[in-house]
Order: sequence, then structure tokens, then C-alpha cells
Amino acid sequence: MHIMEGFLPVAHAAGWWAASLPFLVAGTKSLKRIVMEKPSARLLLGAAGAFVFVLSALKLPSVTGSCSHPTGTGLGAILFGPSVMSVLGCIVLLFQALLLAHGGLTTLGANTFSMAVVGPWVAYGVYRAMRGAGASLGKAVFLAAAAGDLLTYVTTAGQLAWAFPDPQGGFVGALAKFLSIFALTQLPLALAEGFLTVLIMNALKAHSADELRALDILPAGGIEQ
Repeated sequence: MHIMEGFLPVAHAAGWWAASLPFLVAGTKSLKRIVMEKPSARLLLGAAGAFVFVLSALKLPSVTGSCSHPTGTGLGAILFGPSVMSVLGCIVLLFQALLLAHGGLTTLGANTFSMAVVGPWVAYGVYRAMRGAGASLGKAVFLAAAAGDLLTYVTTAGQLAWAFPDPQGGFVGALAKFLSIFALTQLPLALAEGFLTVLIMNALKAHSADELRALDILPAGGIEQ
């Protein structure tokens, strides 16, 4: 998903920065509020950021000018909401660009929008919808993490197709080609990320139940299945 350094036209790179900026501003405010109101959540915030860094660093090369990998943003979106993950995801992408040559500074806005904006919002929306429909925590977490991963790559495919439309098929033709290439690796990766996120949530239930109750993930005084 990390679009490589210098791959996007300048206008596209700047445009995706502009699209990401409002989410980063809102996320910074949300992050400050959580740290002030729920100081016990700081360790979970760090863990959520580390989860994103580790998973998104496990890249598989692609011929699209990007790469495939898990994203890890679904867990943090479920715990803290999607706005916070805009900031944490951007920080992770910045460090990966500087330290791992994974992605780039010129494409940081585009990568932030796909992985740290779209992915978390989709994951959060799926999680809330599933929980509202009475789904178990495990099922909601699995579907949310997998959907956030997949929609991140749909967004990246759209970004690439917009920047490099197909000579015959235009945007739609290019989008179909990018999606078909990503699908080979990303569908199994999304399922794997869903399962892994459920395992992490189960570990948090066992060892950080009080923190999860403070974040309204677990019911107060009750046991979540």
C-alpha cells in the first residue's frame, strides 16, 4: 500500500496532503483529549501504534509502484476511534519512510489518506455496525480489521488509477488492473489480519480488561464473549 517515493505527480501528492490534513488536525485533538481524560490508556495507545508499525512493515513487493502488507490500523480504530489513528498512522508512515525507505515523503499524504484515514474509518464503521446488530466482540473485530485492510488497498488502487489512467480504459480500466494485482496478495492478508486482531483483542481482554472497560469496549462489570 505504501506508494513509493516520487511515484505520484506533484499535483496529486499535494492534493492528498490537503485531503489528509483536516483528519490529522481532528486526530490531534482527539489524541490530546484521550491522554488527558484517560491516562491509563497511554500504554494501549503505544501498543496500538506499535501494532501498526510492525504489521505495515511486513511488505510484499508489487508491480504497481506500491506494495502489499497488513495495516494494523483496525485495532486502534476500535479502541480509540478513527481520528486518533489518523495521527498514529501518519507517524508510523513517516518513520517508515525515513528509517526503512518504505513509502516516501512526497507520497506521505497519499499513504496517510489510504492507511490512516480510510482504513480506520471503515474499520470503525464496520465495528460499530456489527456491535449494534448484536454481533459478538470477536466477530465484529475480525470483520472490522479485515474490511479496514481491504478498503485501504481499494483506496490506494484508486489513487494510482487516478494518477495513471489506462490509455484505453481510462480511470476505470486502470482501477480494475490495480485491484486485480492487489487482490492476489491482499485478500489473504486481510483475512490473516482479521484473525490476528481478534487474537490481540482476546489477549487484551485477559490482561487489560479494566482499560477496555474504560474505553467502553467491554461492559462495565460484565463479561464479553
